[in-house]
Amino acid sequence: MQAADRFADGASDAQVAREFRVSRMSANRWRRALENGGREALASKGAGGAACKLDDAQLTRLEQTLQEGPIAYGWDDQCWTLARITEVIGRLFHVSYTVGGVCYLLHRLGWSWQAPSRRAAERDERAIAAWRDEQWPIIKGWRRSRVRGCASKTRPGRP
Repeated sequence: MQAADRFADGASDAQVAREFRVSRMSANRWRRALENGGREALASKGAGGAACKLDDAQLTRLEQTLQEGPIAYGWDDQCWTLARITEVIGRLFHVSYTVGGVCYLLHRLGWSWQAPSRRAAERDERAIAAWRDEQWPIIKGWRRSRVRGCASKTRPGRP
């Protein structure tokens, strides 16, 4: 609405764009909307995009389902994947989502992805440290010193 006031004062598209930090194309679009439909044409029409396919009760049930874990729905490990959640949504609510749509939905609900730690329960930190100190230097070998040289075998490097 402030842009509409600036247009009424006689400001150009370039001036409005610079003042509100938008492109000249956006300022021009605002000016044309103002001329064709008045100030009502500049009013926000709300958030764009498709409406959510699940209502509030279904979203609450989905969160409870996710908290139960994937074992409750037939998967052997404790890892929810987007594909699994997509399948569960289809089973419970008979609604189809894409994997990307499920990712967006989960972020909207405040869920984020979790990377499992890939360490064995039997891991022995002392044995690993001993191997790193004793065996790795033998396997790695020694390095030549860094002296100037030439890659050519027929032309020796200069000292």
